[in-house]
Amino acid sequence: MNKEALLKEWLHEEEIAHIHGWDFSHIQERYQEQQDLPWSYEALVRQQLRPEMKLLDMDTGGGEFLLSLHHPYGNLAATENFPPNVRLCENTLSPLGIDFRAADGRGSLPFASQSFDMVINRHGDFCPEELRRILKKGGIFVTQQVGAENDRELVELLLKDVPALPFPDQYLRIQKAALENAGFSILEAREAFGSIKFWDVGALVWFARIIEWEFPGFNVRDCLENLYHAQEILDSKGVLEGRTHRFLLMATL
Repeated sequence: MNKEALLKEWLHEEEIAHIHGWDFSHIQERYQEQQDLPWSYEALVRQQLRPEMKLLDMDTGGGEFLLSLHHPYGNLAATENFPPNVRLCENTLSPLGIDFRAADGRGSLPFASQSFDMVINRHGDFCPEELRRILKKGGIFVTQQVGAENDRELVELLLKDVPALPFPDQYLRIQKAALENAGFSILEAREAFGSIKFWDVGALVWFARIIEWEFPGFNVRDCLENLYHAQEILDSKGVLEGRTHRFLLMATL
């Protein structure tokens, strides 16, 4: 193990860690996740979607998934709250005629009541009462969420002081009950723990800097001994592994 060379590499990954939309291509060949989910969020959305439907994509990122659906632009709306992604969406989605609004999914949404036939949300915040307001009668809500225990093994590997769960209510039973209490009928509810794998520590450094809410306070120099330990595990096993936590809900009014 050449510690000096590793430190230089990891500091570089830390320095360049940024994201454009929700683009993980920088580490695409160096890590893997969500390959073993027992459902397909995309397939479920496509099964429900019809060309005449008014569709809202909450927390759209850079609009990558929304655009991949090839739905009529005039029937599309999207929200996003992360400032760099807001600017990206204003430059890419709005010129297409997609109704983009900067908004936080946890609060009120800037749309009229009963505006949408379908609302989709992958890994974003949502308020059940607001969903009920903006959906038409018979409308459908589809969401895939990141669970409370996501990446915990990797958090424990990197951080000196392991924080409490950042989102302790992110369990299927809790969010299912919240939707039911808001008047929704649940059509599908599934929860799964999958795998996440890294084939070099530098990719994990980049990842931890991007997913800062799961790795609060992480930086290379403060966590250096833990990173060297991670390198030892990688050298021995050929891979660093953790668990993902996801759940899926589809509901209707």
